[in-house]
Amino acid sequence: MGGSQSVFTDEELDDYQTLTYLTKKEILLVYKRFKVLDPEAVEANKNARLPLDKIRELPELKVNPFRDQICKVFSSSGEGMTFEDFLDMMSVFSDGAPKTVKVEYAFRVYDFDGDDLISDSDIKQVIECLIGSNELTEDEMHQLIDNILEEADLDDDKALSFAEFEHVISKSPDFVNSFRIRM
Repeated sequence: MGGSQSVFTDEELDDYQTLTYLTKKEILLVYKRFKVLDPEAVEANKNARLPLDKIRELPELKVNPFRDQICKVFSSSGEGMTFEDFLDMMSVFSDGAPKTVKVEYAFRVYDFDGDDLISDSDIKQVIECLIGSNELTEDEMHQLIDNILEEADLDDDKALSFAEFEHVISKSPDFVNSFRIRM
């Protein structure tokens, strides 16, 4: 790992450690994983903006039905990820990130239209990501969405606010384990 160490100054590593939930060693591992996605670009510029299709090649994202939305949430430009974007993503998905931070980002991933509510159309997209769009009839899809809203929509406004989403997630003991990428 000696080669990775010299890529960052001590001050940069200190800053990254302060701004993330990662240790310096984990930050260097994250850099290594970022560099593997496009060695030439990252060698030329450690903060190169890699196209999202390169980021989706990360093994944990490749098999994740929410990979496109995860990339969208963590991309500062919407057109790719810099090392710092990638570092933020890996920090949130790390074991060190608190559950409250994970819940906040999970909400953003499920809020497909970015309106700070998880509406019936967002829920439909979540279901389609999980099971595919052709698996349910239109009536079955509406019934499932209605059942989810009936259970979780505490103020009956036909959408989930962050507080309602957080309340539902608090009942899921395995949420933290499912919202993680191992270093």
